Amino acid sequence: MLERLNQAMEHIEDHLGEPIDAAVLARIAATSEYHLRRMFSALAGMPLSEYVRRRRLTVAGAEVLAAREPLLEIAVRYGYGSGEAFARAFRAVHGVGPGEARRTGAALVSQPRLTFRLTVEGSSSMRYRVVDRTAFTVVGLKTRVPLVHHGPNQAVIDFVRGIDRPVLDRLENLSDQEPRGIVAVCDDLDPSRAEGTELDYYQGVITSGTAPEAAPEGTTTLTVPAGTWAVFTTSGPAPQAIQELWRDVYTEWFPSNPYRTRPGPEILRTRLSPDGSEAEGDLWLPVEREAS
Repeated sequence: MLERLNQAMEHIEDHLGEPIDAAVLARIAATSEYHLRRMFSALAGMPLSEYVRRRRLTVAGAEVLAAREPLLEIAVRYGYGSGEAFARAFRAVHGVGPGEARRTGAALVSQPRLTFRLTVEGSSSMRYRVVDRTAFTVVGLKTRVPLVHHGPNQAVIDFVRGIDRPVLDRLENLSDQEPRGIVAVCDDLDPSRAEGTELDYYQGVITSGTAPEAAPEGTTTLTVPAGTWAVFTTSGPAPQAIQELWRDVYTEWFPSNPYRTRPGPEILRTRLSPDGSEAEGDLWLPVEREAS
């Protein structure tokens, strides 16, 4: 997987002056565009589109400072239809306009080329299983929250704190499918998984019913079709253990296993210690086998 991903990175370098189609990169990487975007974001710490933009403007910046060609020619070469559009994009990355950078020889921001390698430390093993599931329904309370990669997600905390305990008790009585009990469900994530992008967040349960009459008022349902799921288990300090599990799944497990993500909700069952400092978690991700 990583070798093919590096071939896709090489394709970006060879076509910085042209529109870069993520579908083409996915074919080079021998995976789906959906999985490529998620893998790249997890490995690189930025969306694929942002990396392309930074690389393009890094190379363009070097040509601006070289002062051998008019700025408009450089702008056109790197896909900008006007000098104004190029100047706006240039300033957003480098903090200075191209004309000023050329006049003053300003220090510019450089985005290095990315090469992906898998480092195996062997200090711990990842506990996982792969299961096939029939269709099921998520029943719960829903809100829209920003994605947070590190530290507490205050929007989620405030939402969960605002749910009355009797409502959660009534929901928990509807749970008849694994993972049992109250779960957090994330759906409709931005493919880039960039910090601050929004997602649908459910606090609810997994059930075989389609619209349980016993569901509390104000709840909503999400129908999830049959499919394959990878289930990962972790424990450790809260919330770091859970957030690091997400990271490790994308940076360690997917590159080493013949699976890729597919569209669908991500489900997390968390159990906290009495003082809230430790957490055990089961993360369910929708997956499919990579084509041979």
